[in-house]
Amino acid sequence: MSVSLNPVHFDLFFLLVAAVCLAAALGVVMSRQPVHSALFLLTNFATLAVLYITLEAQFLAAAQVIVYAGGIVILILFVIMLIGGDTNDFTAAQRIWSRIVGVALGVILLLAISYSALLRMTPPPDDAAALLQGGTPKAVGIALFTDYVLPFELIAILLLVALIGALVLGRQPEGAGEGIPSVKVGD
Repeated sequence: MSVSLNPVHFDLFFLLVAAVCLAAALGVVMSRQPVHSALFLLTNFATLAVLYITLEAQFLAAAQVIVYAGGIVILILFVIMLIGGDTNDFTAAQRIWSRIVGVALGVILLLAISYSALLRMTPPPDDAAALLQGGTPKAVGIALFTDYVLPFELIAILLLVALIGALVLGRQPEGAGEGIPSVKVGD
């Protein structure tokens, strides 16, 4: 049994889900509590999965829910609960520097999205329908490892840098383990 929606209703549904997705993304960035940011991130990932389904990319929706909503957000929540979510340890200079970097990266992202939107205004090539195929794993894999291999590798490097950054930020300062019997500093 298939449900057919009126195109106007479908567009309204898509816009409503997109608005919730954008609101959740803003909540991730604007929230001062790390746990709230992680929960907003979970909401964002779930609404992205709904958007993938509306675009007939069921494989991407399932991967979004399983990998990101099911794994990454839970891992982030465990880390926040394990090391604490105190955000008051930054100096004023560090806050200013992080805001400058955040604004610069936001401008770069805005330019990239604008460029991508301008490219989408041109008619798609004839073989684009063959690549879409409802987001099947084979079509996604072929597109990912042929046309998008450079962005794929750049994302891998970005994730590696994020992992190293998390390790550096999570490291305890000298003498932080003193007084805790199970932690031996300098052994």
